[in-house]
Amino acid sequence: MARYIFITGGVVSSLGKGLASAALGALLQARGYSVRLRKLDPYLNVDPGTMSPFEHGEVFVTDDGAETDLDLGHYERFTGVHARKTDSISSGRIYSNVLEKERRGTYLGKTIQVIPHVTNEIKDFLRIGEDEVDFMLCEIGGTVGDIEGLPFFEAIRQFIHERPRGQSILMHLTLLPYLAASGELKTKPTQHSVKELQSIGLAPDVLVCRSEHPIPDREREKIALFCNVRPDAVIPAYDLSTIYEAPLAYHRAGLDQAVLDAFGISPAPKPNLDRWTDVMDRLTHAEGEVRVAIVGKYTQLEDAYKSIAEALTHGGMANRVRVKAEWIDAEIFEREDPAPWLEAFHAILVPGGFGERGTEGKIKAAQFAREKGVPYLGICLGMQMAVIEAARNMAGVTRAGSEEFDHEAGAKRFEPVVYHLKEWVQGNHTVQRKADDDKGGTMRLGAYTAMLAEGSKVAEVYGAATIEERHRHRYEVDIKYRDRLEKCGLIFSGMSPDGRLPEIVEWKDHPWFIGVQFHPELKSKPFAPHPLFADFVRAAKEVERLV
Repeated sequence: MARYIFITGGVVSSLGKGLASAALGALLQARGYSVRLRKLDPYLNVDPGTMSPFEHGEVFVTDDGAETDLDLGHYERFTGVHARKTDSISSGRIYSNVLEKERRGTYLGKTIQVIPHVTNEIKDFLRIGEDEVDFMLCEIGGTVGDIEGLPFFEAIRQFIHERPRGQSILMHLTLLPYLAASGELKTKPTQHSVKELQSIGLAPDVLVCRSEHPIPDREREKIALFCNVRPDAVIPAYDLSTIYEAPLAYHRAGLDQAVLDAFGISPAPKPNLDRWTDVMDRLTHAEGEVRVAIVGKYTQLEDAYKSIAEALTHGGMANRVRVKAEWIDAEIFEREDPAPWLEAFHAILVPGGFGERGTEGKIKAAQFAREKGVPYLGICLGMQMAVIEAARNMAGVTRAGSEEFDHEAGAKRFEPVVYHLKEWVQGNHTVQRKADDDKGGTMRLGAYTAMLAEGSKVAEVYGAATIEERHRHRYEVDIKYRDRLEKCGLIFSGMSPDGRLPEIVEWKDHPWFIGVQFHPELKSKPFAPHPLFADFVRAAKEVERLV
């Protein structure tokens, strides 16, 4: 039976609960334990799939097709454990499940209440797979005191009470603000946050205190006394130069030891931190710098492209160079010549997105990369824009565009080189979709297989003939334009096993120009960079050396 670690936050949001959870998971792995990490989000959306990137940041996709919080990306990047549908839940999903059961008569006519029906549903979720790992780390979104989070905290209280003593602990993240006028770190917000937890029947075993200034021993002892935790379980958490320093920093601060002590595990296995030492060595001893332009439409919020930013960092680590990614709003290129903006970069990346806004700018970025021989990586919509650019400027399809944009505008303006995908094969059955279906969860989601063309650039990059990558899209390049495009030099180098869906395109006589329909960034890790990103950065490094 797994031991449970519940991670909560107080005082303010965005303290780094996801990062602390991921780092703790990595440290427990370093000591030889198996882990699984989960996220419980209090918002009422069923999942973040229909939420704007400006609202929620990136949507992370699992192999089995779940649209989840971006914290699951942190979990995967730090532990290498592939997330599943059962690792993410929201209040919306919980209430939806409860109401569906009520409609089916599962509750036998009883009055449906938050306690016990909603809390039981949460506890059932927590128990999934509890016999598969040594430690289950469960992060609760939001902060203590949020009205939306109360059912989750009550469910956790019940869950801890119902399990054998010593099988569950609570780790609480708080903030120690610094008042410059008095030159003091203030512990009172942390005390009130813990008091709020205690008022709902929960007591922290480990406190992680975020601070911009060193925390004196006297303050740690004060926090321990007033919050009823051991002094060595008050863990300082300072700002870091890179998130990948977190496992080593938290280990130095004693987080993993405090957690194991709280479980009474003694003596604890010694950690092997060689993996993270190597990661930091590659980051801190880079032998050069490459500049990559990310031409996107959600550039005001970098969290919208979180996995891409991290995958580029991993690609830099693989080549021992520092990647300086700069975000450029694609709409600028609809008004201005892209050349002055892009000439100083060693590579161009065009990421995914939804809707027509900014797409003409992305097409111009793809055209610039093709004509100037600049390394180009197009992801999802970035691939589709590269195909549309080729169709318009090389294959003579002057009105080439995407059906998505016509659906959005409510008028037929383009020849649909990219069309709405209505049917595809998933496993051993066929999935069918209509354009007017509900938006949530109806895309081509999760891991699908692609077959790579022998002798292609991507086959060389992957070193394989068959790959499996994660998808999140509902529009697809139309295979009927393949012959016309390949005659111009745009090769369809990756296809679905049935040969109907283009997965990868590449320009034949270009130093490095690849577009992929999937999201390779979702599978990249600091200790295992994704081959596409590693080779993309290598190509950028070659350009940097030539400049």
